[in-house]
Amino acid sequence: MTERRTAREAVALVADGFTELPYPAGDSAGEAAPAPRPDGPLGWHGYDASRARATERTGEQESVICGTADVEGTRAVLIAFEFGFLGGSLGQRTGDRLEAAYTYARAHRLPVVSLVATGGSRMQEGMLALTQLQRVARQSALTRAAGLPQIAVLRDPTTGGGWATLGAGADVILALPGAQVGFAGSRVRPPDADPAAYTAQAQLAAGAVDAVVRPRELRGELGRWLRLLTVPSAEAAPPPRALGATDLPRTGWDAVQRARSSRRPRAARYLDAYFTYRVAIEGDRCGGTDRAGMLCGFGEHQGRTVAYAAQTGTATRPAGYRTAARLIRLADRLGIPVLTLVDTPGAANDAQAERQGVGAAIADVFGAVAAARGPITTLLIGEGGSGGALALAAPGNTWATPDSYFSVIAPESAAAILKRGPREVEATAEQLRIRPQDLVELGVIRGVVGG
Repeated sequence: MTERRTAREAVALVADGFTELPYPAGDSAGEAAPAPRPDGPLGWHGYDASRARATERTGEQESVICGTADVEGTRAVLIAFEFGFLGGSLGQRTGDRLEAAYTYARAHRLPVVSLVATGGSRMQEGMLALTQLQRVARQSALTRAAGLPQIAVLRDPTTGGGWATLGAGADVILALPGAQVGFAGSRVRPPDADPAAYTAQAQLAAGAVDAVVRPRELRGELGRWLRLLTVPSAEAAPPPRALGATDLPRTGWDAVQRARSSRRPRAARYLDAYFTYRVAIEGDRCGGTDRAGMLCGFGEHQGRTVAYAAQTGTATRPAGYRTAARLIRLADRLGIPVLTLVDTPGAANDAQAERQGVGAAIADVFGAVAAARGPITTLLIGEGGSGGALALAAPGNTWATPDSYFSVIAPESAAAILKRGPREVEATAEQLRIRPQDLVELGVIRGVVGG
C-alpha cells in the first residue's frame, strides 16, 4: 500500500499557489442557502453526525476540494479527493463541486488534473449518489469536446465509480506505486480474487494506465504532460532526417535486405534524435499493450508539441494498433500534429492476434487517420508490409528513408501467392516496384528524406 496523503498534501505534492474555487450554493463551504434536509436526501439516521465527525477529523466540508494551481509553469484546475472524508465517496455535494470545477475549466480554457482517492459512491445517499457519476461523465465529455486535456493521478485507493469516471475516463492516467486501483473495492471483491490484480502495476500491465510514477517524480512528470498537451499547432510536423543509408537501393531485393538489416536505425533512435524530450502513453484501454511493437506518446520538437506513433520493426499486435488509434484521436482533439513512423513486416497474423481482433484494430487506425482534422506526417523507416503498415501512413504526406521499402505484401508471400518458387522471390520484389524511388514515381510517397 502506498503512503496516503490528504487532499491538500496531494495538491502540495504537485502544484504551487492553490486557490480554492467558490463552491455552489447549498454547499456548507459556499454561499448561504436553505438548510439541507436532516441526515441527507434519504434521511439516513446518523448521516449528519458522520459528516460532522469527518469534518472534525479532516478539516474539510466535503470529500473533494477544487481549485486552480500552477504545475511546473502551467495553470490548471485541480480536483483532489480527501479519502479521510467518508472514504472520498461521491455524494450530491461532491457532484456539485465537480461540475463547478469542470465548468470553470472550460470557461477559462484550463486543463483538468484529478488527484483521485475514493472508494466510490456514498451509501448514505443511495441512488442519488450513484447518479453523480453521470454528471461527472457529462462534464468530462463537454471538456473533451472543448479540446481541453484531462489528466488523472491515481492515489490509494482508486476504486468504484471514481475509477470508472474521473480515473479511467481521463486522457492520460498516471498512478502512484502501490495504489489500489480497480472497479471493485476490497470489501466487495470475490473472496478468491487475486489482490495483485487490483494494483497500479497490474493496471499498467493491462494497458489501463499510462505510467506508474514515484511521488518525488510526480510534479515533474505532470508538468511535462501539461506543457505538451496545452500547446496546439496547426502546422504539420516535418519528417525526421534519415539516420541510416543515404544512397538509394539498386534493386527491389536490395531494398528489402537493407530494410531488414539489424544495423538499420529503428524507431527509438529516430524518436530520440527528433524530440528534445518525450513522454509515452501505454496501452489500448481494452486490456492490452504492445510495448515491443508500437511506441506512442507526445514530445517536444523545435519548441512545439508533436504526437508520435511509431512501429518498431516487429509484427504489430492488435493492442499496438488500438493504442495508436487512441493517440491519433487524442492529438487531433487537442490540435496537436502527429508523426507516424512505419516499420513492420506486417500485422501479427497468429491465432491470438485473430482472437484479439487484429482486423478491427487495423480498421480503427485507418479510421482515425482518415478522420483526423489536423496534420499527420509519416516517415517509412524500414519495412512497409501490407495493410498493417499502410494503416499508419498519412495519405499525401508520407516520406521514406533510403533504407526502406513499401509493398502490397512481402515478396516471399507474393511469390507464394503467385505459385512461384523460392528462386523467383528476388524477381518478384523487382516486379512489385517497392524501392523508395519507385514509390515516388508511382505517387505513393512524397519523397525520400536525406541525412
